[in-house]
Amino acid sequence: MNVNKFLDKKYEKMSLNELKKAPFEALAGVSEHDAELIREAFNRKVLSRYVNIASAIVTLAAAEE
Repeated sequence: MNVNKFLDKKYEKMSLNELKKAPFEALAGVSEHDAELIREAFNRKVLSRYVNIASAIVTLAAAEE
C-alpha cells in the first residue's frame, strides 16, 4: 500500500509497522511545531493510538449512513 502522499518525505520509506510508531510530524502538513502542540495537548508521542481511534470512527460512520 502506498501512503506516501500522506507522509513527510523523510518517512516515505518506512514500513507501516514503523509508521505506527512514528511521531506526529511524519504526517504531511504537520510541522514540528504542530506536532509539539499535539504532544502537549494529548500527552502522546506517536501516531498509533490516534490512528486506531480515527479508523474506528470512519468505519463506524460508514455503518451509520
